[in-house]
Amino acid sequence: VLIKTKDIPRRKVSTYKKLSEKVGVKEGARAVGNVMKFNPFPILIPCHRVIKSNREIGEYGGGKKLKRKLLIFEGVGFENKWKVLNEYVI
Repeated sequence: VLIKTKDIPRRKVSTYKKLSEKVGVKEGARAVGNVMKFNPFPILIPCHRVIKSNREIGEYGGGKKLKRKLLIFEGVGFENKWKVLNEYVI
């Protein structure tokens, strides 16, 4: 999961569900969330680029505000305060 997370490019996000499917676990979105929660290398593994299926950013170890700031810094656009525009989701 962490290796696949590294494949998410800047200016893009993916969902917990899509990431779980990429590693072969169809119903593993919650498990992916737990892996992100305990990401030992947040600088190297961009877990802030993983969001909920409804395009809301979800939680982050450094807090939701920091997650949003990181995504904005990387060029991700938002529909509202916590929801990413669909064009940035891969």
